[in-house]
Amino acid sequence: MKKIKSLLQNIGTLTLLLLMFPINLTLVITALLTNIITLPFQKKITCEKPKKILLTGGKMTKSLQLARSFHRAGHKVFMVETHKYWLSGHQFSNAVSKFFTVPAPEKNPEGYIQGLLNIVKQEKIDVFIPVSSPVASYYDSLAKPVLSPYCEVFHFDPEMTKTLDDKFSLCEQARILGLTAPKAFLINSPEEILNFDFSKEQNPYIIKSIQYDSVTRLDMTKFPCEGMDEYVKELPISKERPWVMQEFIKGQEYCTHSTVRDGEIRLHCCSQSSPFQVNYQQVDNPEILQWVQKFVKDLNLTGQISFDFIQTADGQVYPIECNPRTHTAITMFHDHPGLADAYLEPGKNQPHIEPLPTSKPTYWLYHELWRLTGIRSFSDLKYWIIKVTKGKDAMLQKDDPFPFLMVHHWQITLLLIQNLLKFKGWVKIDFNIGKLVEIGGD
Repeated sequence: MKKIKSLLQNIGTLTLLLLMFPINLTLVITALLTNIITLPFQKKITCEKPKKILLTGGKMTKSLQLARSFHRAGHKVFMVETHKYWLSGHQFSNAVSKFFTVPAPEKNPEGYIQGLLNIVKQEKIDVFIPVSSPVASYYDSLAKPVLSPYCEVFHFDPEMTKTLDDKFSLCEQARILGLTAPKAFLINSPEEILNFDFSKEQNPYIIKSIQYDSVTRLDMTKFPCEGMDEYVKELPISKERPWVMQEFIKGQEYCTHSTVRDGEIRLHCCSQSSPFQVNYQQVDNPEILQWVQKFVKDLNLTGQISFDFIQTADGQVYPIECNPRTHTAITMFHDHPGLADAYLEPGKNQPHIEPLPTSKPTYWLYHELWRLTGIRSFSDLKYWIIKVTKGKDAMLQKDDPFPFLMVHHWQITLLLIQNLLKFKGWVKIDFNIGKLVEIGGD
């Protein structure tokens, strides 16, 4: 029965993609023709000292966005992914000079680092900027001392990456710096949750795996709850795989991305957020900006850092998660000419950049098409139409349209065919990350 279900799931999705192919092809051809017509009027940007940039995360839109921004600024971009994603549609971007694959870091750390080193030496890379998956962030830190003799590595050291990526140690570090943070407890066994005295707490709690889990991370079950004993005992909690129990704070959720150098923010964006976020629109939030500024300054950070925050009704901000890597919200800089300099140019006491006031919010068309199935009223439909017409697809760019076509009808299609042949199902498709979310997957 399970095999039949996965078979129908994959065949049904492939059929829908096939039906969409003529529409997508028309969009891409239209974009190409528009670009050809407007090409004589486009301003060409030259760079006095062009650099060779190596980006990881080649399957993800955020890597494509950085590639496009560096390319438009006159730099030469090289992109890398793990062997599983050799089919990345982003390799067809005109912003990518060469595309490479390396072993998966969690399976072959030495091979991953050696693969990066070979590329750095071969192409004489000037700057390595990881666009890490959650799993790869730490391994990119391990690669830093190996690559640093040959190029600049724009990433954190291993210990700092571990501290930032750990939801428990993040809250502890914030409190040490005198910043607001929710209550958090390190959990090494289900019994620690069952024995916890919730009666003394004002707010409920949620639990999260410290180790990244693409499926359970969306579980927002609040504790205490009915059936808690059975629920908790089914979770893979152990000393080897600890979880965090974090105070649930009511308020508006936000996500941020900050590019920082020597403790100073060079680039920053902030958007309202949700547990599964695929829409980004810049909002001005001074309280969050001040929190991030103090955090990165006191730790003298250099690299890319992203946060999820909850802001309460009285304006207090609480970090609920930190990711020491690029956030997909970077797509809000799709039309900003200053992104490359914000990453590459040194200098103290310079104002940071934010998305332009005229920048359109970003979304992913196929996520929005899926959301049509959940529309139940005319007002829902009206809101959906406004969102799509006033925003822009994060992948579709008139001067670089092929990734939009190839991600949907090459990258995702081939991943579905692979699962079809293995009678393997999936939980959802993350078009923004360019993968099928699977139980026990990457």
